[in-house]
Parts: sequence; C-alpha cells; structure tokens
Amino acid sequence: MQETIYFDNNATTQPFPEVVEAMLPFIGGNYGNPLSSHHIGRVVRDAIGDAREGVAELIGAASTDEIFFTSGGTESDNWAILGALRAMPERRHIVTTAVEHEAVRKLCDRLELDGYEVTRVAVDGVGRLDIDELKRSLRPDTTVVSVMTANNETGVIFPIAEIAAAVRSQSDALIHSDGVNAAGKIAIDIKETAVDLFSVSAHKFHGPKGVGALYIRSGVELPGIAIGGGQERGRRAGTEAVHQTVGMGLAARLAADLSPMSKIAELRDRLERKLLGSVANAFRNGAAGERLPNTANISFADTNGESILALLDEAGICVSTGSACNAEKQEASTVLKAMEIPYSRAMGSIRFSLGRFNTDEEVEKVIAATVDAVERLRKLAGVAA
Repeated sequence: MQETIYFDNNATTQPFPEVVEAMLPFIGGNYGNPLSSHHIGRVVRDAIGDAREGVAELIGAASTDEIFFTSGGTESDNWAILGALRAMPERRHIVTTAVEHEAVRKLCDRLELDGYEVTRVAVDGVGRLDIDELKRSLRPDTTVVSVMTANNETGVIFPIAEIAAAVRSQSDALIHSDGVNAAGKIAIDIKETAVDLFSVSAHKFHGPKGVGALYIRSGVELPGIAIGGGQERGRRAGTEAVHQTVGMGLAARLAADLSPMSKIAELRDRLERKLLGSVANAFRNGAAGERLPNTANISFADTNGESILALLDEAGICVSTGSACNAEKQEASTVLKAMEIPYSRAMGSIRFSLGRFNTDEEVEKVIAATVDAVERLRKLAGVAA
C-alpha cells in the first residue's frame, strides 16, 4: 500500500487520536439531550460545558459565556456579519479585505447584490494589509469590519490587535476576525484586543469536522442565527452535536500547546529553502516573516499548479493549489490576484501546509517529488527547468 504524506493541513487536519477516543462514548452510551433534566442529560451538559472551557482557553476569551458553538467556521463567519447587519439595520456599509476566505468574501459579494456597500481593503505584493487604508475606509454608517487573523493560502498574519485598536479609535462598528486558520497555530489572547467577534473551526486544529464556535464579546448584542429551543443561551437553537462538541473541546486543549510549532516552522523553512534553491523560477508568495509557522505558498512559473498537484497525488502526497473551498475552479487564486502575482506564476502555485504529525523524512520526500514533478511538466511543455 502506498504511503500517504499529508501536507494540506490548512484544508483540514488529522484528528488527535485522543479526540477520536473521547468522542466515542457520546456516540454510544452518553446519548442524552443536554437540555434534559435527568442524569444522562446532565452528563452530556457537563461535557459541553467542559468543551466550552477548552475553546475559551484556546483563544483567550475572558469567559465561557462568550463561546457559542456552531457547525463550523462558515456558519460562524456568516453569523458574525449577518448578525451585525441585523443589529444595526440603519447602517449599510461593510469593511473587509481583498483576501478573505470564501465564507466572508462570497457573503460580502452577495450582500452587495442586496444593496449593501462593501469596501475591500487591498494588500501589498507580499499579502500585508495597509492599516491606514483600512482606517480611511471607515464611515459613520460602517456596520462591521471583518479582517481575518491569518490568510489560509499564504499564511500571512494580520496584526489583528493593532487593526482592532485602530478601528475602535474612530468607529463603533463591530469588529470581526476569521481566526479559523490561526487558532492552534499561533498564540491568541482575544480578551486583550478590541475584537468583538471571532470565528474558529475544530477541524483546523486536529478536531472533528462539522463543529466550530463564534466568540461574542460580553456586552455585544448579536441577534441569534436560528430560532427554536433555548440552546446556546437562546442564540443558536437546535440540539447540540454533542460528540463533535466534546471533540472540539479536547482538541482545543491539546492544540493550546504551541510548542510543536517551532519544529513545524523548521520543517516548513527547510522545504521552502530547498525548493526555492533547486527549482528555477520558483517564488515564495507571501511575506517571509509574519506568517503561520506551517504554511508555504510557492509558485513554479510556467507550470500548472493542478498538474503539479496531480503528479504529487500519484506519488501519495497531498497538497493544494489554494483554498480547498474553491478547489474545483481552474483559475488563479483570488488571494494571489489581490497580491498582483503575475498570471504565469499564480497558475503554478502550490500551498504546502504542514501539521503536527509531519516528519523530517516526509519533507525530504515532498521536496524530491516536487522537483521531479516540475521538471517533468516543464520538459513536456518545452520550458527550461
């Protein structure tokens, strides 16, 4: 059987074995409804409370009362933005960036069709945000400012504390950050920022798919997203996905230990250094510093990223050409377009995103396979390798 090497951890992660084990009792024996008054219900309710504590600790929330479980990052992002618009219906302006995840970007595109105004703040050639431009974009009718904590394609980290402080200094708009690809990779202390709303998703830090959370700062009046029972303190109706929530809580506690990130960064840097040194016309996309420790986005000019991906897949290596949520489209990444990366480079981009289970040996195999794939494709195309 062919070995699988997984370097696509910004798309999803392998669950911690402890997380899988912790979920099983809540699929079988502990099947009670958390709102039930009997002892089985209390066991489940306590488990959800423990999970809420784990998520609060991971992102540095001041209280577990600020953590609301959702079905994942997309729902959390949508709730944050749509909830802000419902809370301030007289305002019709949104500020975001040109490099947001589809969960924010496509929602804003849709809202424009509904008559809202959206300002998308640009980034520079290495993916950094111009905070002064963001401040200039604020208006009296700005409802919400949504800026991701770290980009899922390039790994570039935005100084969200500085950004939130800049916004708060001249606006009372709600401040939202998509922290989906940051949580569990870099330190987050949300209570020390002016951020009002913060989205996370369990499957990005070695938890289960289908569960996430939205942090809502105490005192922020954000309308609920689902009407029904009293779950999530009346703000998100629907019986909780208990086993997934339990898995998220444990994954959050395990992911809060960031000590493995230094080793992951070493592996990432070796991969990047050797690829850039071994392949002609290879380029890093994104700032060298100020990025997630696990992410390398590299363009191999005059090749096709999907073709590289296919050859690596044949070799048992899993990578991506950008966001997994947009993988079907055979076109240059929206993020790389916003960075004004030339088309000949953008179409040959590969995102390598490492995780806690990757090894030195895997890095060497990925380097060799990638060099071979690019050389083969360039030879077929008559391009000098």
